[in-house]
Amino acid sequence: MTDRILMPLGDATEALDTFYPFFRLQEAGYRVDVAGPEARLYHTVLHEIPPDSTIPWDITQERPGYFIRADIAFRDVDPDHYAGMFISGGRAPEYLRYDADLLRITRAIAEQGKPIACVCHGIEILTAADVIQGRTVTTVAKCALDARQGGAEYVDRECVCDGQLVTARTWHDNAPLMREFLAMLAQQDTRK
Repeated sequence: MTDRILMPLGDATEALDTFYPFFRLQEAGYRVDVAGPEARLYHTVLHEIPPDSTIPWDITQERPGYFIRADIAFRDVDPDHYAGMFISGGRAPEYLRYDADLLRITRAIAEQGKPIACVCHGIEILTAADVIQGRTVTTVAKCALDARQGGAEYVDRECVCDGQLVTARTWHDNAPLMREFLAMLAQQDTRK
């Protein structure tokens, strides 16, 4: 088994959905390969409902975040080289779900029974790849329909494990999401 984790992303990936697992996985001894539609620099964004707005927001406000480099394009990814996959949220999944190479990779990793962690809008990629049929998942409430359209049962909990999938609602749930994902990866390591 490998110690590499695939992290697909694109422009407007959510910063905390991405950077917390990016560094936490490395801290645990994994190599994180960031992949995008092209191997290049990508823009992250910050999503939150402003707590001090004079006019309330019904949805999250988006502001520019840090940059992150993808060192490999989706078309060049061999899913056999990875122990698992982490799918972050933000607006990136809205367009990434149309990338045939990303869907191929996601299906292959799921079919191999490798752990997949997904947060927030990342569920749109799992739905498009048709890998959540019959599963129980969570996601940000505004993506519950995406989960149901993928054939999954949506529940509103901070973290849900079903088979090799672990899902969370938003970056606020990063700690339980990463705890479960790392446990899945460790259990897989013992089966080598």
